[in-house]
Amino acid sequence: MNLKINEWKEFKISDYFEVILSAGDLKIDDCDPGEVPLVSSGASNNGVVGYIDKAGDGKAQIFKANSITVDMFCNAFYQDRDFYAVSHGRVNILYPKFNMTPYAGMFVSSIIKKEQYKFSYGRAVYSSEIGRMKIKLPSTDLGDPDWAFMESYIKSLNYEPVSTTKKNTAQALNIGLWQEFSVGDIFEIYNGKFITKEEIDENPGDFCAVQSGEENNGILGKINKQYCIDNGYTYTEQPCLTVARSGSAGYVSYQNFGCVVGDSAKILLLKDSSWRTPYVYLFLKTLLMANKFKYTYGRKVTEDKYLNETIRLPVKMTQEGKCLVDVEKKYSQNGFIPDFEFMESYTKSLPYGDRI
Repeated sequence: MNLKINEWKEFKISDYFEVILSAGDLKIDDCDPGEVPLVSSGASNNGVVGYIDKAGDGKAQIFKANSITVDMFCNAFYQDRDFYAVSHGRVNILYPKFNMTPYAGMFVSSIIKKEQYKFSYGRAVYSSEIGRMKIKLPSTDLGDPDWAFMESYIKSLNYEPVSTTKKNTAQALNIGLWQEFSVGDIFEIYNGKFITKEEIDENPGDFCAVQSGEENNGILGKINKQYCIDNGYTYTEQPCLTVARSGSAGYVSYQNFGCVVGDSAKILLLKDSSWRTPYVYLFLKTLLMANKFKYTYGRKVTEDKYLNETIRLPVKMTQEGKCLVDVEKKYSQNGFIPDFEFMESYTKSLPYGDRI
């Protein structure tokens, strides 16, 4: 279908949506695991940072499905399930004043996200700004938004549904038994060096170059690996995590085939090289992302500060149900031992774990 964007008209969001700001500082660690999405600020996974019990923390409001969330960075997503939202992510909820279908919701959320460039350099999106925001949409001959066209357009897009042979048989997490580790106990960190989009364009290859963005897994483009080696850039050929230093500071990506990082990103490699697997890295990525909110409003990820961040991990246990202690204290001052085997098996057991 031809979008004919030059024929679209401007519409004010508050004319078609009620804008509500999430309230209540709900924290995922204060809630039991469940099936209700918890939405925060972020450009990936529909803004969902985890799933909690329907009871939440007993104070925060649960929001209804068939709405759009817009965070402080103007990341916009259509939500098809009831959900919670955290206040420190400044998540705005857009409730439609019309009979919105999921397809129209996905169309509108993609258009709102196009306004993201207006909120760079630490500028946050406030509810009042969203209400006043004008976006261009297809219109009818009467001058109203053409919701039917938007629905038809989304339906016309080509996609292949992702299938899985896995059932939802994930093991219990038992978070109460997890123990604290510093990031520096678990990871080695390597600071990136300056690399530009022009360099990537002039030296094309098949090696991922990562910077600070959240889109496309943080990948700015693909570059010639030998060029990176010759210029002394920071790279690894092993599977790794990357963390954004600035911009989308604190955003963590998994790089399956290694990468080179620019000066606005860092490489994280597990110290225990025997567990540098996709399953362990993806488990750890989720936990590291829980600290992302600390780097909002222009704060940058510095090496010393990040290595001293704490994360809670499942640990090896004795047959008597006590924490197994390593006298050499390889991983922590208390001698706790991360249970990497559990992390891997848990990720594999999740629906779509067979597609990793």
